[in-house]
Amino acid sequence: MSFITTLIGTIAFAIIAPIVGCLLAGLDRIISARMQGRVGPPILQPYYDVRKLIAKDNVTVSGVDGVYMSAALVFTAFAGGIFFSGGNLLMSAFIITMAGLFFIMAAYSSRSPYAELGAGRETVQVMSYEPMVLLMAVCFYMAAGTFNVGSVFGLNAPVILYTIPAFIGFLFILTIKLRKSPFDLSTSHHAHQELVRGTTTEMSGKTLAKVEIMHWCETVLFLGWTGMFFIWGGPLSLILGIVVALAAWFFEIWIDNNFARVKWQAMLKSAWTVALVCGGINIIVLMLV
Repeated sequence: MSFITTLIGTIAFAIIAPIVGCLLAGLDRIISARMQGRVGPPILQPYYDVRKLIAKDNVTVSGVDGVYMSAALVFTAFAGGIFFSGGNLLMSAFIITMAGLFFIMAAYSSRSPYAELGAGRETVQVMSYEPMVLLMAVCFYMAAGTFNVGSVFGLNAPVILYTIPAFIGFLFILTIKLRKSPFDLSTSHHAHQELVRGTTTEMSGKTLAKVEIMHWCETVLFLGWTGMFFIWGGPLSLILGIVVALAAWFFEIWIDNNFARVKWQAMLKSAWTVALVCGGINIIVLMLV
C-alpha cells in the first residue's frame, strides 16, 4: 500500500467518519432514550452540541490540552485512513492507541484532581483492552495470512469462520473501547452517571469539541474492525459486514443501558481473562489447523 493511498484514505476518513459517527451518536441517544421510556433528543443533537462548543471562546487551564487533543484527532484519522484504505490492521491498532495516549496526556495536563483521576482510569482501560486487541490482530493474521485488511476481499471464506473466539473476545473489550457501561470508568456519556466528567472535566470549547469528534471517528473505526471479520470474496459481502457491525453497535447500547458500572479491578481482571481464554484458544486452534 502506497503512501498516497494511505493519505487519500486518511483524508476521506477525516471527512466521512465524523458525519457517520455524529449520526450514530444521535441514534445512540434516541435508542437509549426509548429504552428508558423517554422520547430523546433529535438525531442531530450531537452536531448541535459540537457546533455550540466550537463557537465558544477557548478557556483552558494548562494551555496545551488543545494541542494534545489535536494530535489525538490526527492520529485517530490516520488510524482510520490506514484501515479503510485496506492497510495494516496492526498498525491501525497501534496508532489508535497513540491517539488514546494523547487524550490521556490532555487530561493530565490540566492538573485537576478530577481530570487526573479520569486520566488514570483511562490508562487502566487502555491496559485492559490492549492485550485483546493485539491478540485479535494476531488471529486475523493467522487466518488471513496477512495483516493487510484489503486481503479479505480475496479470501474464499470470511475470517470469522476461523476466529470466533477472538471475535467474542473483541466484542467484550469493544464495550471498553466505546466507553459504555459497565466499563465507562474514565468518563460517561450519561448525565445521571456522575457530576464530574473525569478526563474532560477541565476541557471546554473547541478542545471539548475535538474530544467528541474523536469519539465519533473511533466509533466508526471500531465498527469497521467488527465488520471486517465477515467480509470476503467481493464487495457484496460489505453489506453483511455493515449489518453485523450495526448489530454489535446496538448490542453495546443495550449493554450500556442495562448494566451498572463496575470497579476498575473487575474490568482489568475480566478483560485480561477474556483475552487469555478467547485469544489463547483461538491462536492454539489456528496453529493446529
